Amino acid sequence: MNEEFFAAVKMLEKERGIPASKLYETIANAIVTAKKHDYGNRDVVTCEIDPDKAEIRVFVSKNVVSEIEDDYTDILPEDAQKYKTGAVPGDIVQIPLETKDFGRIAAQKVKHVIRQGIREVEHGQQYSEIQGKNKEIVSAVVQSVDPRTGNISIEIGKTEAILPRGEQIPGETFSVGETIKVYIFDIHDSEKGLRVRISRTHKDFVKRLFETEVPEIYDGVVEIKSVAREAGSRTKISVISHDADVDPVGACIGQRGTRVDNIRYILGGEEKIDVVPYSDDPAAFIAAALAPAEILKVEADPEDENVCHVTVPDNQLSLAIGNKGQNARLAAKLTGKKIDIKPESGFYNPKED
Repeated sequence: MNEEFFAAVKMLEKERGIPASKLYETIANAIVTAKKHDYGNRDVVTCEIDPDKAEIRVFVSKNVVSEIEDDYTDILPEDAQKYKTGAVPGDIVQIPLETKDFGRIAAQKVKHVIRQGIREVEHGQQYSEIQGKNKEIVSAVVQSVDPRTGNISIEIGKTEAILPRGEQIPGETFSVGETIKVYIFDIHDSEKGLRVRISRTHKDFVKRLFETEVPEIYDGVVEIKSVAREAGSRTKISVISHDADVDPVGACIGQRGTRVDNIRYILGGEEKIDVVPYSDDPAAFIAAALAPAEILKVEADPEDENVCHVTVPDNQLSLAIGNKGQNARLAAKLTGKKIDIKPESGFYNPKED
């Protein structure tokens, strides 16, 4: 029976990736938990598992006393002699239990607690593994696609997660068995289980892609200051160099645009990406953020530091605002300013509404 037990543990270790030492600890605790019910829930039961000798030993510890006060914890000297020769009051004796003495009900309890313990160990390992990937991009395998909701069930290692329709880039489709990149933006562990929230539309998905693709960012020479994104359509990312000899925009774009093209490919190939040079001068930063439009003048609002007024040539107004206001909207998110765009022929008076 012991040989079968230790063979089963080795199989569990191999199939589920749980260290045998952890399994032995879990099983020993399960045996103690199940058996102590027979001793009034007193802490008198111990279990030792020795894989080297393929032995499982279970003991009940009892105090040698002159007069029994608790049948669960006490034993008389004459009875203790069987387990320890010369036992006298004050000694502690270890009474070995045979697994055959457990009884059917106790054996069922042991099995139940062992199963529960193994599930807890697996859950703990799963949480530990996935926790280290929080706020990171991971590869995931598509398990199923719900035709009604559009939600996708994926597998990240041993962890299952749902990629909701709202976290998918508009227009993209996936096939079962396909490997995709997703960004983990939140992990929550509760009594109901492990919840891993993933996305392909999150702005930090693009940020992490640049950190992976651009060595200068990974090394800290180039820093990403901010990201504004409308997934599937357009992203603006601002960067600054901490080395005068390194062009931050050129480093991100790559030779002949290879780096930014690799990122666009992961995003589905349709999303435009504008790499903007960051500046501590708000006017210069806002002008760069509104690219590709030509900017004539940027003025801060005298009454609200979060508002700025931008003047552009008449023929650049539509370009500055962008399709459905997208260019101006992303520039505002990127810079953290509310941007009011006026044509050169227009007239602006700060005192007017």
